[in-house]
Amino acid sequence: MNSYYTGIFAEWRAKMFLRLHGYKILKSRYVTGRNTNRAEIDIIAQTKNTIVFVEVKYRPDLQTAWDAISPSQITRLRNAAESYLIKKHWNGGARFDVIAVCGMKIYWSKNAF
Repeated sequence: MNSYYTGIFAEWRAKMFLRLHGYKILKSRYVTGRNTNRAEIDIIAQTKNTIVFVEVKYRPDLQTAWDAISPSQITRLRNAAESYLIKKHWNGGARFDVIAVCGMKIYWSKNAF
């Protein structure tokens, strides 16, 4: 399996994980800024009055997953999230989570950045 399909499978596992924890999946693979500083949010989910933007990383171990998130990527993700919240006229809470899929294990970091 190539890295594209591995990533898709990891995102599917993350969505199932979130659903099992009571989250509603609002959007997958939300892309913004196609002609400028493009960003893709892997999963946008909701729990109660909070929208959760989730970055999914499939790596062999947790440290490698964290190392794969760069400061410039965080900036792009924040800008994409802000545009989504403005577009939806959202007045509730929002946060960023990271779900690292490492083999058969799933690590979930809430309020990651």
